[in-house]
Amino acid sequence: MDSTINAKELRASLPRIVERVRKGERFTVLYRSRPALRLVPVSDEALGSTPLQSDPLYRGKAVGASSDGQSSKDHDRILYGK
Repeated sequence: MDSTINAKELRASLPRIVERVRKGERFTVLYRSRPALRLVPVSDEALGSTPLQSDPLYRGKAVGASSDGQSSKDHDRILYGK
């Protein structure tokens, strides 16, 4: 069964919600009091069997300066958890 949260709660607690989704929980997100989207865990099947190194974005060349002051390694860690 889905838990229901609003967009404001999602913004305020995104890291905690992401961890809960990774553990198998599902959420329906309300925007302006109406269902707008669902957060569901990504299955291994949905990810496919492609190795991470073959992902064209993983460890890609820099395309410009970072506006948040983080390095490409920081961004990889955020995006891929590595």
